[in-house]
Amino acid sequence: MNSDTFEVENFTLSASAEVPGVIHEIGLLAKHKVLIHILSYIHNTVLVQTLVREINKTVPDAKIVLLKHDDKQKTSVVVFTIDTDDAEHISDEVLKALYKDHSNKNLSIQEYRTELFKRYFTDHLTNLPNLYQLRKDLENCEQCGLILLKIDNFQTINNFYGFVVGDYVLEYVGKYLKKVLSPNQVYRLSGAEFAISLDENLGFYHLKSYLSDLYEKIKNIKVSYQETQIFVDFTLASSSDRINNNIFSKVSMALMYAKKKGVHFWIYEDKMHFEDEYRRNLQLSSIVREAVQNDKIIPYFQAIRDNKTKEVTKYECLARLIDMNGKILSPLLFIPIAKNIKIYNEVTKTIVNKSFAVFEKNEFEFSINLSIEDIMSSEIFNFILNKLKNSHAASRVTFELLESEAVQDFKRVDRFVSEVVRYGAKIAIDDFGSGYSNFSYITKIDADYIKIDGSLIENIDVDEASKVVVDTIVQFAKKLGIKTIAEYVHSSVVMDRVCELGIDYSQGFYIDEPSVKLNL
Repeated sequence: MNSDTFEVENFTLSASAEVPGVIHEIGLLAKHKVLIHILSYIHNTVLVQTLVREINKTVPDAKIVLLKHDDKQKTSVVVFTIDTDDAEHISDEVLKALYKDHSNKNLSIQEYRTELFKRYFTDHLTNLPNLYQLRKDLENCEQCGLILLKIDNFQTINNFYGFVVGDYVLEYVGKYLKKVLSPNQVYRLSGAEFAISLDENLGFYHLKSYLSDLYEKIKNIKVSYQETQIFVDFTLASSSDRINNNIFSKVSMALMYAKKKGVHFWIYEDKMHFEDEYRRNLQLSSIVREAVQNDKIIPYFQAIRDNKTKEVTKYECLARLIDMNGKILSPLLFIPIAKNIKIYNEVTKTIVNKSFAVFEKNEFEFSINLSIEDIMSSEIFNFILNKLKNSHAASRVTFELLESEAVQDFKRVDRFVSEVVRYGAKIAIDDFGSGYSNFSYITKIDADYIKIDGSLIENIDVDEASKVVVDTIVQFAKKLGIKTIAEYVHSSVVMDRVCELGIDYSQGFYIDEPSVKLNL
């Protein structure tokens, strides 16, 4: 039977008033043999009986079949017309046509599923196998090697030229790698990351030679886009571990390490214990989350002495974390983790709240450390301003800005300083003399105090160079009318040198160790 000899028309009715229109349409179809299915929740209704009566009048040769369906509101009419002389077996012919149509649909569905499955394992931009295909291939090959390649400057390319050019670069790189690395299979993973699989897992020295040759082959790829020449560089990583389990994780860790070190490539070896660091970070992440949720971030207080009066006049508030076992963790351990897991703002707000609560009950001055992230954060900026507006301790707080962090936007810093000073708060430049220290930083920020970094103060009694640097900082600060504070004063000898140099305040274990309570 040809498909053009079999036709199907569908009608839906919800009231008897619609019957004449449907009957008219059915009459136009009655040039062939006709089979009509009437589907209704109940057959003994005015609508159904009217349909049957009118169909018999209009198409007396039509074969009518009453069927049930679950829709209580509507009645459906399906008209099958077929060009055949075998009127007796019209239902069989219709069933054959429906079966054929169903078979064709099943075939189309199967083809669609195959295509969809293929797309699931293919990167749509480069048409290379994707991460899912790579994982599948690695599972099926116990001795395969793996190399990851990441474009170093792709973020810059994408930001500067736009995503259209960025996509063009990725597409070009994919084709280039497929061409020059044949017969090895090339994969495009996520972002600017590609991979190639090797037939065998090479030993360290063989793999090192292979990666060196590979890097020379693909370094400085030049991509031409219209009149623009774009150069693409890679960082590579692989694993020489004979045990092939978790190879993707191992090579990924090696790639991150290579990027961090700024080298062309890195080879994972078990003795590097990368997993231990990741495991520690995961454990610390859990500890930090638990501490924030259960109010276990607390301030410790360390006294600051006035070198002229020999009296304690200030305290620095230092963040500490109490873990599930009651152990106190240093901010050097948990602050970087808090930043990575996006809950650092909660740590800052907790320390600010608890510090203000303590010093609103006395007349001591106190200082709180703020990072560049704190100053750049609108959330923290507004939180601190609100705290200053509503606290009578606002005129006694000093915000210590960590000078060891690079400042990209001095306008934001200047705005922060201007706003908090309006409420009587003061500003200190912390850790001066280390990291990104430079004297222009002091001139750009209207600071009240300079805290001289402990690395200079620690050996000031035995290191003449440190003494000269500290003396220079002190004299410079005096000319600007800025008070100085010496950190890490750990002995009476160092204390004497600090006083000799005319430093205004001292802080360190010789004076006071950080404590959960004020040493009054």
